[in-house]
This record gives sequence, structure tokens and C-alpha cells, in this order.
Amino acid sequence: MPRLRQVPRAEAPPNVLKYYDRLFGERDPVAEPGTATGTPGDWWTVFALSPPVFDHATSHFGMFGMFTDKSVSKLDPKIRELGILRAGYVAGSQFVFSQHCKAARRNGLDEAKIAAIPDWQVSDVYSKDERALLAYADCLVLERGRTPDGVFAAVKQVLSDEDILEFTYHVCGYVTHAIMCKALKLEYDNVEERIREVPVPGEGDLVSDWAGQAWSRQES
Repeated sequence: MPRLRQVPRAEAPPNVLKYYDRLFGERDPVAEPGTATGTPGDWWTVFALSPPVFDHATSHFGMFGMFTDKSVSKLDPKIRELGILRAGYVAGSQFVFSQHCKAARRNGLDEAKIAAIPDWQVSDVYSKDERALLAYADCLVLERGRTPDGVFAAVKQVLSDEDILEFTYHVCGYVTHAIMCKALKLEYDNVEERIREVPVPGEGDLVSDWAGQAWSRQES
């Protein structure tokens, strides 16, 4: 379950309800979760807790035609999805990465390029221009925006200033989604923490034995 309360259909304000209608039909998404893409849908029901936040997030989606009649973005959608895919993977969000594999495919990104996102640095499926964009995406996510002049100069050879701004915005925006989904345990990021100590078999006996040996050495 998500870490925050979900907003049922009966409590949803109009700006949220129109998305509930499109995604869940007449169902209450809290009582009967599930979307057409197979996700639980709790991103929507948790973000609905704050209608202004909900509007801000969905307006970002609307920039590239999601839930709208047409995209207002000038950026090539394959380039946009390349950056978002890498952001989702590097930020460790199963939800962002999985959903944007589908979005990338829908927007014409080659299957081989989608598959090579995790190890793009050693893959030969990307062009020189695409490698520059992936390097820049890594700077945004891994280096918190710290970008060497050489990387930025390479990006300037690929995109206009307007497109660089938009690419940067999308990558950073989806890092935010990745972080929030992991923190709030939403959608496919509702997973147990796997980084923990793994006990040694019979550890209790070993610890007692080690302690006894240490005490004996001190006594002698």
C-alpha cells in the first residue's frame, strides 16, 4: 500500500475526477484499483491529495500530448523519451522506467535502443548525437546538474537552445517523479528495501564463540 492516504472517487474534486473517469471509468480507484496499462493507479489517487500539485504534474504530461488533443512540445518525442527513460533507470524507479519503455515504443524509439538504456555507455546502437544526450541526462541525474563544458557543447550541436531547455525540464521532472514514487511507495515502486544486512548462518553461535575467545585472550 502507498504510504499516504488515497482519495476515493467520492472525495475527488472536479480537476481530479476527470482523470479518474478516463483512467478508471466508473470504478472507485481506491476500492477497485488498476489501469489499462496494468499499474495499480495509486499515483493518481495519492497525488489527488493536493489538487494544485495534481494540476502541476498533469500539466507537465499535457506538454507532450498525454490526455490532450495534441502536443505543444517542439522537441522530438524520441529524444524526450530517451532522456526520460535514462532518468527513470538511473533514479531507480521501476514505475517511471517501465511506463516510459511503453511511451518510447509508442513514439518510435527503436526496441534495441530501449533495451540498451541500462548500459548505453558500451552499446553501439546509439548515434553520436544520442550518446551526447544520454551523457547529458546522466549529468542531470547523477551529477545533480553538474555538466562538463565538453558534454554541453556536444548537446548544443544536437539541439537548439529551446529544445535543450525542454529536454532538461523533462529529465529533471521525471527524476522528481521517480523520487516521489519511491519515497511514497507508489505503483511499481512499492517494494521492500533490499539493502540490508544478511545474517551469517548460525550467527548467534559464532558471535558467542568469538566473544568467548576474545575474553580468554584478555584473561591470559
